[in-house]
Amino acid sequence: MGDYLKLGGLGLLILYGFIGVNLARDDAFMVHALIIVLVAGGLFLWTLRRIGEPKPVHNENEYMDGVVRAGVIATAFWGVVGFAAGTFIALQLTWPQLNFEWAQGYLNFGRLRPLHTSAVIFAFGGNALIATAFYVVQRTCAARLWGGNLAWFVFWGYQIFIVMAATGYILGSTQGQEYAEPEWLPDLWLTVVWLAFLAVFLGTLVKRREKHIYVANWFYLAFIVTVAMLHVVNNIAVPVSAFGSRSVPVWAGVQSAMVQWWYGHNAVGFFLTAGFLGMMYYFIPKQAERPIYSYKLSIIHFWALIFLYIWAGPHHLHYTALPDWAQTLGMTFSIMLWMPSWGGMINGLMTLSGAWDKLRTDPVIRMMVVSVGFYGMATFEGPMMSIKTVNALSHYTDWTIGHVHSGALGWNGMITFGALYYLVPKLWQREGLYSVRLVSWHFWLATIGIVLYAASMWVTGIMEGLMWREVDAQGFLVNSFADTVAAKFPMYVVRSLGGALFLLGAVIMCYNLWKTVTSVGVKRPATAPVAAE
Repeated sequence: MGDYLKLGGLGLLILYGFIGVNLARDDAFMVHALIIVLVAGGLFLWTLRRIGEPKPVHNENEYMDGVVRAGVIATAFWGVVGFAAGTFIALQLTWPQLNFEWAQGYLNFGRLRPLHTSAVIFAFGGNALIATAFYVVQRTCAARLWGGNLAWFVFWGYQIFIVMAATGYILGSTQGQEYAEPEWLPDLWLTVVWLAFLAVFLGTLVKRREKHIYVANWFYLAFIVTVAMLHVVNNIAVPVSAFGSRSVPVWAGVQSAMVQWWYGHNAVGFFLTAGFLGMMYYFIPKQAERPIYSYKLSIIHFWALIFLYIWAGPHHLHYTALPDWAQTLGMTFSIMLWMPSWGGMINGLMTLSGAWDKLRTDPVIRMMVVSVGFYGMATFEGPMMSIKTVNALSHYTDWTIGHVHSGALGWNGMITFGALYYLVPKLWQREGLYSVRLVSWHFWLATIGIVLYAASMWVTGIMEGLMWREVDAQGFLVNSFADTVAAKFPMYVVRSLGGALFLLGAVIMCYNLWKTVTSVGVKRPATAPVAAE
């Protein structure tokens, strides 16, 4: 009976997709409708061929690692795609001739910039979070993922969302909101997928064999629940047509700005911070073979972070129409975030107490430790930039770009690379990585690339802010906007070089992981989850 209900639902989706292709109001919706037809049609045929076949019985004493392996592959793939797009748009800003005339309206900077940010944050980072959350919750709960094949629905559903969002950007379908560009149809689909993700994670926690819930799972759970709330509230909109990609948001004016940056900063706070802290609290102790430095500090870190972060969004709206008290509230809570953020950084670094020698011999733990260092630096710089007098200089300049990338590449990127290097030999039961030397090459290329990127943006951002506010004796502005653009050229060249080095490191990582799977001998068969790790 269940298969026939699936066929009925897929048939309705196919019908809607065909109607959408025929009646589409714009190219983006036509492509999205075509994706619906292809995916639903493929699933319809797959389900139809298997009607009457015995259903596979899952062994509850075995971890469900197939979906984690798929997540690792997707993370590495989308990482290279996102870094390549970022490097290309950095080159476009440096040499505008790369905005080719034949590609106008599709591959120019304005279309590729949201493609880059979403590919790095949501495709690379999102797949890393889903894969590691599925891995960590099973090991720390000594239980197989709840929901049968629902975890596979989460994985493939998320890939469909990524493709829909990316094609929409290239074809001009965007809400124009930072970190929330996809229009109503991809947003609606992501809501379904994300609720399934929450169900799998919560269900696994409920059926755990280990009484204690390890702190990494608290961070993952906070990330999943809060992102769901942020996504729904920020993206409430009324579609203009059932067959068009455009929609009208319910929020307007200063309310729209407030809701957007409540969402935007907490996307940083819970997607790019809390989720990756869950990664840190599991993989650094495992790679260092040491217990977390202070479990009590990790609990304080968790509750302080999630309470304070949710209030910090208004610091993006200094000197705007937002009420002054709201701006001050955002600044105050941002400064208070120094304490829990640095508490977490200290906890991660001090986990190596008694094992500091590993930094000389193990480039994977070196990568993880550097990521925590970048986390500490970014969480110092962010609150500092939220102070109104500092923000008056930094806002709308490239200093903000440098801050974002030191956090995203240094913290999120490096901890993810470390997790991938840890996971691949475990998931494919290999004796070890193919080449530790290549890991070292990746580490140095990525680190130098981040330093070049962030330092060039700090220099050009401060210069930009000072040029914008320079006035002559009569009070007139000295520099035109074109003057600032011309002055930034050398730093933009350095930024492009830094991005290229970071991309090269990621390509080397993919080669190393591929050779690990295909060339390194098998270590041991998979074991049953008899106890939590």
